[in-house]
Amino acid sequence: MSSLDAAMTPEEFRRDGHALIDWIASYRAGVEQYPVLSKSSPGSILEALPASAPELPGDVTAILEDVETHLLPGIAHWQSPNWFGYFPSNSSEPSVLGDLLSSGLGVQGMLWSTSPACTELEMRMLDWTAEALGLPAHFRFDAPGPGGGVIQDTASSAVLACMVAAREQATGGVGNSQGLSQGSSPLVAYASAQSHSSIEKSARICGIGSRNLRLIETDEHLAMDPLALASVMNKDIADGCRPFFISATLGTTGTGAFDPLDSIAPLAKEHGCWLHVDAAMFGTAALCEEHRWMHAGVDQADSWSFNPHKWMGVTFDCSCLWLKDASLLVDSMSIMPEYLRNKATDSGGVVDYRDWHVQLGRRFRSLKLWFLYRVVGLEGLRAMVRKHVEITRELASWIEETDGFALAAPASLTLACFRHEAGDEATRAIMEAVNASGSMSLTHCEVGGRFVLRLAIGQWGTTRDHVRRGWDQISSVAKEVTSS
Repeated sequence: MSSLDAAMTPEEFRRDGHALIDWIASYRAGVEQYPVLSKSSPGSILEALPASAPELPGDVTAILEDVETHLLPGIAHWQSPNWFGYFPSNSSEPSVLGDLLSSGLGVQGMLWSTSPACTELEMRMLDWTAEALGLPAHFRFDAPGPGGGVIQDTASSAVLACMVAAREQATGGVGNSQGLSQGSSPLVAYASAQSHSSIEKSARICGIGSRNLRLIETDEHLAMDPLALASVMNKDIADGCRPFFISATLGTTGTGAFDPLDSIAPLAKEHGCWLHVDAAMFGTAALCEEHRWMHAGVDQADSWSFNPHKWMGVTFDCSCLWLKDASLLVDSMSIMPEYLRNKATDSGGVVDYRDWHVQLGRRFRSLKLWFLYRVVGLEGLRAMVRKHVEITRELASWIEETDGFALAAPASLTLACFRHEAGDEATRAIMEAVNASGSMSLTHCEVGGRFVLRLAIGQWGTTRDHVRRGWDQISSVAKEVTSS
C-alpha cells in the first residue's frame, strides 16, 4: 500500500480481512493450549512496543506476527473453557461476526435519522430479548404504554442512567436544572451489602454521595434482608432523609445471592422509590422457564438490566436495560442543541437513543444480538444454560464430598464459593498456586470476614470434563499446600 493512500484498496482489505479471520479462528480453536492467565510482569509489554508510531505503511501480516510475539503473552484468555474467574465473558462466533459487520458498516447511531436501521433493529432485539426472558410486557416497545429497552455498554452505565432518572423524578427536575443540594434532607439510595461496586460509583457520579448510600445487611443466604431494609428506611425518614432509589440484585457479584424482589418491591412502593433490578450475570438463566422464580415481584420494578456479554454469548460490550416508563429516563438525559435537530426528531415519532444514556455517539451493538439469535436460536441458548447449571450442581457435590473443603455460601446457578478448613492463608495459597499453574483461573471474595474462592462456570465451551479436571487439580494442590 502506498504511503499516499488514504485507505486499503478493496482487494487489500479482502486479503487482509481473510488473514485476520483465519487468525482469530485458529486462536479460538487452540485457546485451550495457552496459560489461562498472563504471566507478564508490569511494564514488560509496554517496553517491548516501539515508543513512536511508524512513519511508513506496513501490512497486516507483520501486525499479526507482533500480536503473537508481544500481545498474546499478556492476554488473559477469557474464551478458554478453563476460565472460572470473575464471570464468563462469552464471545460466541456468531456474535463476533455481528460485531465485525458493525465495524465494517461504521454506523454512528446517535439519532434515528443517522441510521434508522441501527435504532429499529435495537428496538426489535430488546423486544425479542424481553420476551425470551419472560419479562413483563410493559417493558417492550410492541406493548401499549411508555416502556422500552436500550443497549448500554455495561450494567454500571445502566444503573447510573436509572439513578439519574430517579433523582430527577424525586426532585422534579431540580437536580438537572439547579444542581443537587444534599443538605439536611438528602436523597438516600439503598442496596445490599453484597451489591456491585457500580452502585456506589453511580451515587458518587450523580451527586448523591457515598455517605447517602445505605448498604443493607444480608440474611443467612447473603441476600438483602427486607426487614433490615425497612428498619433503615424508617430511620432515615425519621431523620429527615428522602429515600428515592433501591437496587435489588439477582445474583450478587461475590456469591450469586438473589435479593428477594417480591419482599423489597412493596417497600419501594410504600416510600415512592425507584426500584432497579440488576441481573447482570444471572439474568440469562431466565431464558429457561424453570429459572424464572427470580422474577417474583418484577412487575413492580421500574427498571431491569442484565449483561448478554457475560453468560449469554454476546461479545463485549452489550448490556440490556428495560424501563417501565422510558420517558423518565429520556427527560432526564435529553439536551437538544440546534445541530442535532431534524425532521424525524421534531415529529416525536421516533426513538433517539442518544437520550437513553450518558454518551451521544453509539455503535450498532444490536447486530451482535441479532446474529446470535439467528445462528444459535433460543433452543441452543437454553441448552447451554441448562448444561452449565447441571455441571455446577455436580461441582457443589464434589466440594462437599472432598475432605477439608466446604461451601462458603449456597451454590448459585453457575457459581460455587468454597474455602479450605485450614484457614484463610491456606485457601489463598491454593488459589495462587492454581492460577500460577496456567491451567485455570480462580478469583476470590470475602464471606463473613473469611477469604473464599469462587469458581464461576459459564464459558461457552466449558464441559463437565473441564470442571472435573479443574476440581481434581484444586484438590491435589490443597493437599500439597496443607501438608507443607
